[in-house]
Amino acid sequence: MTPPPPAEPPGSDPSSDPVARSVERVVVVGAGSWGTTVAALLAPVVSTVLWSRRPEVAADVAAGRGNRRYLEGHELPGGLEATDDLLEAVSGADLVVAGVPTHGFRSTLVSAEAAIGADVPVISLAKGFEQGTGLRMTQVAAEVLPGRPVGVLTGPNLAREILEGRSAATVVAATDPSVALALQGLLASDRLRVYTNEDLVGCEIGGAVKNVIALAAGMAEGLETGDNARAALITRGLAEMSRLGVALGADFQTLAGLAGLGDALATCMSGQSRNRWVGEQVGRGVSPDEVLAGMDQVAEGVRAAGVACQLAAEVDVEVPIAQSVRSVFEDDRSPVDVWTDLMTRRPAAEVEPSENGATTS
Repeated sequence: MTPPPPAEPPGSDPSSDPVARSVERVVVVGAGSWGTTVAALLAPVVSTVLWSRRPEVAADVAAGRGNRRYLEGHELPGGLEATDDLLEAVSGADLVVAGVPTHGFRSTLVSAEAAIGADVPVISLAKGFEQGTGLRMTQVAAEVLPGRPVGVLTGPNLAREILEGRSAATVVAATDPSVALALQGLLASDRLRVYTNEDLVGCEIGGAVKNVIALAAGMAEGLETGDNARAALITRGLAEMSRLGVALGADFQTLAGLAGLGDALATCMSGQSRNRWVGEQVGRGVSPDEVLAGMDQVAEGVRAAGVACQLAAEVDVEVPIAQSVRSVFEDDRSPVDVWTDLMTRRPAAEVEPSENGATTS
């Protein structure tokens, strides 16, 4: 006699579990190093189009020459399509992945809005805030494209390492769980582990603030403060990220995970990190304007620092490292002076537990 199947736990209903949304065509909007890498990961498993605002980049990718502007020497999958026509790219897409920098995020979505279907999800790759409004990118997307599911792909994801097939992990959060499951299924492989998360606020705050911490870590490196000092700075930066994130509605566990701690470690320590590199050059005495003028891509932490300080003031949270970074790039203060200020702040306890588990000192 066949034994009966085990009873389901009380309250469980397998039929109510979210199911991955069907996705047959993806467009990645933005052909920087990370946008191109995500498109390269998707192309072997789903029809994928990469949009670039630069016709020469789109032409190179379409002709099989790779993205020579941002990823010189790296081959891309043969099935990856590319175009510089935005409306053509997004028309008919089942999923839009937005990889443009924060300063062009809203305007790009506005330009594409007419061709994006009424229920087509938009996933952000950008790690920062909108200047002026202080909005996260999923908030911007929700304003421009009301009614569409929105989400974010984030984590310790250095583009070149992933494109080279080195092991990594990432996290996707979305307002519609079926969208997160769909992207998880498309991206997951034996080289890339993909987690889902329901905490959009934490995922985006972590991604934005870690760039600010990386600028500070780079400055510490440029000032030759030593490994002990940089370890202390990164740790206290994570405390700032947690305080601010939790005050804005994030889950502390998200900030202790891939989207917060994980991303911060990679960005603060890697020589491939743009934000860390910018901070290091400034720490060595190069003026911020000169460093930024010589860059071909964006260091989002420069813009994010001021917004992080603004948001912190609104929720009455202290963010001395973010304030220090902001003062270097916006007030032309010396990195030496702001480092001295950080080291001579009022004495404090390292941990002052709050009701939500985040540190407050």
